[in-house]
Amino acid sequence: MNAPVSAAAGGSVLTGVDWLAIAFYFGILLTVAWWVIKKGKDNATDYFLAGRNLSWWIIGASIFASNIGSEHIVGLAGSGAKDGVALAHYELHAWCLLVLAWVFVPFYARSLVFTMPEFLERRFSAPSRYVLSIVSLITFIVAKIAVGIYAGGVVFQVLLPDIHLPLFGYDFDSFWVGSVLVVTLTGLYTMLGGMRAVAYNDAVQVLVLITGSALLTIYGLIQLGGWSELKQLCGSDMFNLWKPLLPKGVEGSWAPVLVKNTAGEIIKEAWYFNGKFPWLGMAICAPVIGLWYWCTDQYIVQRALGAPNEQTARRGSIFAAFLKLFPVYLFIIPGLICFALAKSGKVPALGVVYDPATGHATAAAQGAFPLMVAHLLPPGLRGIVVAGLLSALMGSLAGVFNACSTLFTVDLYEKMRPKASQHELVQMGRLATGVMVVIAMLWIPVVRGKTGLYEYLQSVQGYLAPPVFVVFFFGVFWKRLNAQGCLWAMIVGFVIGLFRMGVDTMVTTGSVFPEGSFLWIVNNIQFQYFSILITLISALVMVVVSYATAPPDDAAIAGLTFATATGADRAKTRASWSAREVLASLFVLAAILGAYLYFTG
Repeated sequence: MNAPVSAAAGGSVLTGVDWLAIAFYFGILLTVAWWVIKKGKDNATDYFLAGRNLSWWIIGASIFASNIGSEHIVGLAGSGAKDGVALAHYELHAWCLLVLAWVFVPFYARSLVFTMPEFLERRFSAPSRYVLSIVSLITFIVAKIAVGIYAGGVVFQVLLPDIHLPLFGYDFDSFWVGSVLVVTLTGLYTMLGGMRAVAYNDAVQVLVLITGSALLTIYGLIQLGGWSELKQLCGSDMFNLWKPLLPKGVEGSWAPVLVKNTAGEIIKEAWYFNGKFPWLGMAICAPVIGLWYWCTDQYIVQRALGAPNEQTARRGSIFAAFLKLFPVYLFIIPGLICFALAKSGKVPALGVVYDPATGHATAAAQGAFPLMVAHLLPPGLRGIVVAGLLSALMGSLAGVFNACSTLFTVDLYEKMRPKASQHELVQMGRLATGVMVVIAMLWIPVVRGKTGLYEYLQSVQGYLAPPVFVVFFFGVFWKRLNAQGCLWAMIVGFVIGLFRMGVDTMVTTGSVFPEGSFLWIVNNIQFQYFSILITLISALVMVVVSYATAPPDDAAIAGLTFATATGADRAKTRASWSAREVLASLFVLAAILGAYLYFTG
């Protein structure tokens, strides 16, 4: 992943007023964290699930804030500058949160589980729980944590290019200084305060993040000359959600793509059987990843598990769905604005984003969001947006740190030491957080070699999400599927996904496969199509193995599938919602439909 060009070659773009704004904002966050830590109790329920006492607005804000980290903001804006609104598909997955609210919340609320693997054990078997726990930890490390740390480094590199720290004979630049600093601060308050500290800080962060990003969008449009000017400069293709299976002008079935390393040197010429973000991949693969992420990923669902009852969890999920409507306009559109400003020449400092020779964005587009913050916003407001950007990184990382420690402690450590005290479990959770951070730091060079921050994140999730999606959704809707089918579906699906990740990593680190060889073909299948393949194989394995073995005992899975839910279960769920929740859900769906209609060329 090519590093973005610094915003100011001569030094930091932040003024004294900006630093005062940043200090004031982080003072508020530290005060909230201190207050929450003082309220905390030394037991697993309080540390990992905030005592199951979170309110619906805290749950919704925390879900949204955990999703929208700096990697999301930086990656989406960078993708907007390079590819237009193509990745808005992933952001319009607010409907997946409605699936969480109306389909899965009742099952999670009845089971009172701490983790998603624990729910899988209730529905299927203990081996399934262990497999999911281990793979989830791998996903968190190589995708969420490492990419989040990298995004923080990108922000520091653009906004504070003059920071250097000579250490051990090596001059660490602002990228590494920023990454380590943010991770250290985030890890500290997460280790001390647990889920409660994460959730309450998330609630503070959301308001600043949305307000600051909205102001950046408005400033950019004013500088550019309005929405019509944006559409004219970007062209209709960048405003179209549905990309062709093949790039325009390519004959035949294979499209050439040059792959470069971090130095900008061409290391291979790949041939992809599709265009970039083709409509078929978006229509099938994107919903699979979305439903896995929003309905079954520990990182997200842990907030809903912290609700005192089903009604609160549902309302929090619906509120999160409403908040999820904003990223398209607050993060992707600024990327398009940055590209248009660079193309028009109205803001010369943004010229590094546009290549007149090709008419396309350059590698510097990855830093589109911080570049706009640096060159469009006035002092003071710039500091608030930077604080919100860094806080977004900290909130996202804090959430995944807490999810990692919960998975390791509850699903693995507590199983090995069933007599461990509550204090011991909390201490182990804190230790697990530190270990995850160190491992993720070692993975950053691999992430840095990728060609797109958000694309890398989606590709990793595309390789590992399908088996989880299959076992959860098939497991809830299809009671005949059993433990053996679940276990083998996950094993086969994860092996294929990890194999593809390994092949991609080899190419990133310099390996070259002979054209037409098996590994060459595997590496050159677009990630969304490969994800669809994993989904189909996992589903087939689960169904075939389940029907080749004995059916599960209905009594053992009572309340864990729609077919085995009791009358009392259904009555309790019906009593937990009213017309307000229905109308709010319909509003979210209408807003999503409106966006799809507008961005369909």
